[in-house]
Amino acid sequence: MDSKLLTFLALCNTRHYHHAAEQLHITQPAVTQHIKSLEAMYHCQLFTRQGRDLILTSAGERLLQFAQESQYREKELLETLAQPQEPMLHIGATKTIGAYILHQLLEPFLADPAHQATICVENTAVLLSMLNHNELDFALIEGFFDKTAYDWRLFRREPFVGICSKAHPFAGREITFDELLSETLFLREPGSGTRAVFEQILYAHNLSITQFARTICISDFALITALVAANAGISFVYQAVAESHPGLSTFSITNQQILREFHCVYLRHTNASSRLEYFLASTQS
Repeated sequence: MDSKLLTFLALCNTRHYHHAAEQLHITQPAVTQHIKSLEAMYHCQLFTRQGRDLILTSAGERLLQFAQESQYREKELLETLAQPQEPMLHIGATKTIGAYILHQLLEPFLADPAHQATICVENTAVLLSMLNHNELDFALIEGFFDKTAYDWRLFRREPFVGICSKAHPFAGREITFDELLSETLFLREPGSGTRAVFEQILYAHNLSITQFARTICISDFALITALVAANAGISFVYQAVAESHPGLSTFSITNQQILREFHCVYLRHTNASSRLEYFLASTQS
């Protein structure tokens, strides 16, 4: 791939000339020269400044998309030349999908010994960043993402429910927001799709997580479900998580029947869609 485009990608990722130079192991003046050369080649300005922030222009946004697509295609070509028999799939999944759903797809896929894959389970924000850096072919995402920035297809719909211990007063009930706020809430880390969904629900009712009696941030579902089953607090998760622990019961908020979409997300204008189809076809055979 052209070195000037690689420099441009590094600067888009870091938004800092010095950091881009460090990442590429070149000098800062070289970074500046590469960007100037691209601007001269395409007859446009790629970046503007707002205070100390480096902002992509609309032309810069279009070049970023082109550079990401070119990098993906080059990576795919190199892998195909090195391993011509079967492609190595680079699959991402958010933590709910990775821990509780993805195995249903991987079991039939991996039943064929020729199939190869690497799997990364992370939160939504990290996976989208990995897609942008061409580190994944596609990601199975439960959280929010910019549907104008990626191609995607619906994977499945999943109920979003409250969980508590079977001994908790909420078990099997509809409860009000006032009742909810008196509880200890376990929730995932910022960047998690599960957390984003719950915060959106609260926001729609002029509420926030700061209004709970106590909020504990935990990045691991197994720990969250164990603590909830032990009646140490409550949480909100997808149905697949709620069904994973025998000590859990579910509850709902009055007039809030929540169904969320899981998506397969990938970069536009790349061959990632064919890799996704290859994966999904294998799981349905």
